[in-house]
Amino acid sequence: MPPNGRNSRKLAPLWRALIEIGFIIFLFYSNLLMSEFTRTNRDGKTLLFAIHDIFTADNLTIAVSCGMIGYVVFEYLRKRL
Repeated sequence: MPPNGRNSRKLAPLWRALIEIGFIIFLFYSNLLMSEFTRTNRDGKTLLFAIHDIFTADNLTIAVSCGMIGYVVFEYLRKRL
């Protein structure tokens, strides 16, 4: 059965937005984890402690809002250039 072209075209921008926002969130958390693990490792703390320390509601709020802002900025630049 061939895929329905109309439904996939409607969902394509949504999937692209979710993937781009997710990638920005991934970069945010990986950067945060690298800095947190480097900082806490000096005191003999473990990677598990650093992971537990960065996954908070505040960091999630910052990551999602930055992801959405980044997506809007990149879409604006993509359409302007």
